[in-house]
Amino acid sequence: MKAKNLYLAALLLLLCNATHAQYNQLWIPDTISGTTFNLNLRDTFVQYLPGDQTITSGINGAFWGPTLIFRKGDTVHMNVHNYLNDSTTIHWHGMHLPAVMDGGPHQVIPPGTVWQPYWLVSNNAATFWYHPHLHKETQAQITAGLGGFIIVRDSTESTLALPRTYGVDDLPLVLTSRSFDGSNAFTTTGVYGDNMLTNGVLKAEVSLPKQYIRLRILNAEIERGYNLGFSDNRTFYVIGTDGGLLDAPVAVTRVKLLIGERAEIVVNLGTNNVGDSLDLIAYNSGQEFGFPGSEPSTTGEFGSALNNANFKVLHINVAAATTGAITSLPATLVSNTYLTAADATVTRTLNVTQGTPGPGGLPFSLDNTPFDLATINKTVTLNNTEEWTVTNNNVFGHSFHIHDVQFKLISRSSGPLAAYEQGWKDTYYLRVNETVSFVAKFTDYADPTHPFMYHCHISPHEDGGMMGQFVVTDATGVANTQIQLNNFNLYPNPATNRLYVSFSDPSMQPYYVRITNTVGRTLYMLPRPQLQNGIDISSFAPGEYFFELTDDKTKNTLVKKFIKE
Repeated sequence: MKAKNLYLAALLLLLCNATHAQYNQLWIPDTISGTTFNLNLRDTFVQYLPGDQTITSGINGAFWGPTLIFRKGDTVHMNVHNYLNDSTTIHWHGMHLPAVMDGGPHQVIPPGTVWQPYWLVSNNAATFWYHPHLHKETQAQITAGLGGFIIVRDSTESTLALPRTYGVDDLPLVLTSRSFDGSNAFTTTGVYGDNMLTNGVLKAEVSLPKQYIRLRILNAEIERGYNLGFSDNRTFYVIGTDGGLLDAPVAVTRVKLLIGERAEIVVNLGTNNVGDSLDLIAYNSGQEFGFPGSEPSTTGEFGSALNNANFKVLHINVAAATTGAITSLPATLVSNTYLTAADATVTRTLNVTQGTPGPGGLPFSLDNTPFDLATINKTVTLNNTEEWTVTNNNVFGHSFHIHDVQFKLISRSSGPLAAYEQGWKDTYYLRVNETVSFVAKFTDYADPTHPFMYHCHISPHEDGGMMGQFVVTDATGVANTQIQLNNFNLYPNPATNRLYVSFSDPSMQPYYVRITNTVGRTLYMLPRPQLQNGIDISSFAPGEYFFELTDDKTKNTLVKKFIKE
């Protein structure tokens, strides 16, 4: 009997270990707080499968990047170091900031270059993200793993009794999928992955305390949408959308997220016992025609083992509650003042066009105009409140995103807006045969030179040209055609550690500074630089360099040589 008991105990242990081995521990990104953020982009490796390592790209790590914690009202300074083998950009998705700091396709960061944007954080508390936006290369660079979360905190949100302990009861979840070839490399021949990755982890699991839990969920897919719910069909609560908290929690059993969308949800694990488990599930089977990932095929360009199927996103084990656990949810959150159609003084329309299927078919576009870096598609006057209406009479759904502003959805031709999508948004799902309207106000940051983007956030569509750009102009501005570019001087020259700039006209303001070496390699990119404290050149090798300064008023550029001792 003793031997039999030992055998049963050993068998149980083996089964438990086998069950546990089905999952891998969820990785929680590190955080960076403060006002200065150093981001190092590198090509690297991850051991996903037995055998060869998978070539990836990461930011301060091997895949994905750190979560940046901003406080509303702070001015944040970014030092983006591109150590990749290729050029890239970094776009601060959802942030309200100057176009020259936005990180769209125009702000290309060559290899070996430091880009130093900065801006005043004016967004409300919410979950944002940063990612590459290099034209025609977005799919490849997001597939490799570049991206990261941004969490904005403010005084209103901080007073609410919500889960807020990062990595304990407040977790960021980035959802995506990948396929691997025979050498364990990520494949980019198809648009859908066969393997679910949650925070970059295959078959992820996490232990969460027996209390209310906050999940900040981002769809960072290449093309797939998610229809999320829990395995026991429990009710959970959406408390925030792309741009901030809702007025009150919205009870749901499912929430749909298309590429680029975020949702903050709260789920009560207090009704569970310690040791219980449940799963966050993508209920993607049986979705409507055109929902990305609803295709029945498992092979080919649009095939995937996860297509038209329900699959696990995260396995959750319930652990003991923490000290000071959140055990109830506030009935109200914030008081938003939303824009309405009556506020709009300008109306605009966009149509999804082309997208003919099959070999040689045309890629999707907007208004039959494929993206061109040199073409400004729309001009918006500063402080305009505008209603944009986008129509998709085409064969596939899309994820529409606009830079610079948070907007308010006001109508869907397919039916009422879901209660959980009636907060501030910057991205939304545009169904087949649907027209959607939103209202936005374009405050601050007039700049006739650098544009903002609007586009489908499905990266193969974006790379294929389903994108346009707009500039914000100030109608009250003074014409600058007669203003001459004034001279400037560099000192000391030669310089050792810091380089300073003086202007012949004290009112002159720099719009952009670029420092290159004698073979034309860009070392520094400084949008609207604050030059009063000089520029740190201590890391430069001794030699000659060129200082290119673009004037803010004329947008003309002067070049001067300096020597680093």
